[in-house]
Parts: sequence; C-alpha cells; structure tokens
Amino acid sequence: MKKFIFLMALAIASVSASAQRTKSADTLQVTTTPQMHCANCEKKIKSNIRFVKGVKKIETSVSGQTVTIVYEPSKSGYEDFVKAFQKIGYKIEKVKDEK
Repeated sequence: MKKFIFLMALAIASVSASAQRTKSADTLQVTTTPQMHCANCEKKIKSNIRFVKGVKKIETSVSGQTVTIVYEPSKSGYEDFVKAFQKIGYKIEKVKDEK
C-alpha cells in the first residue's frame, strides 16, 4: 500500500511539473529578410536556431514566410534570436498580431 501511495504521489508530481514547464513557454513569430524560398532555407534556420537556449520547437512556413519559435523566456529572449539569425545571414522582424 505504501508503494502505491508513493507511486501515485510521484505521478502527480510529474504531471504537475510537466504542466508548469508548458506554462513557462512563450511563442515568437517572425519574418525573415531575405525571405525563405526553399526547403534548404527552412533546414538552415531549424538546424541553427535550435541551439538558442530554451528553444522547444521551431516551425517554418515558406508559403507564409514565417518562423514560429516556442521557447522558455527565462533562458532566452528576442535579442538572442536576433543575434542567432544574424549569424546565419538573416534579419528578423516580429509578425504583428491581426487582432
């Protein structure tokens, strides 16, 4: 019975920690200059920007000309991404909300 209670407490703690990590993520959507025009551009961005601290997910869209980055704001910020994109030959600009 003690093992069962311990395992349940561990499971609850694990779910709670996972939920907190999800809440701490922020999303940044940018456009690039020069524009992305092929799969190689997407690959270059994904393979380099993933090294910025705290990056959890990167999505690129050649048709929409956007890069969406999910990251932990406690580990990196907008300026970190500006520098990372500059290193690979791109300038970035935040996408304005359509709201």
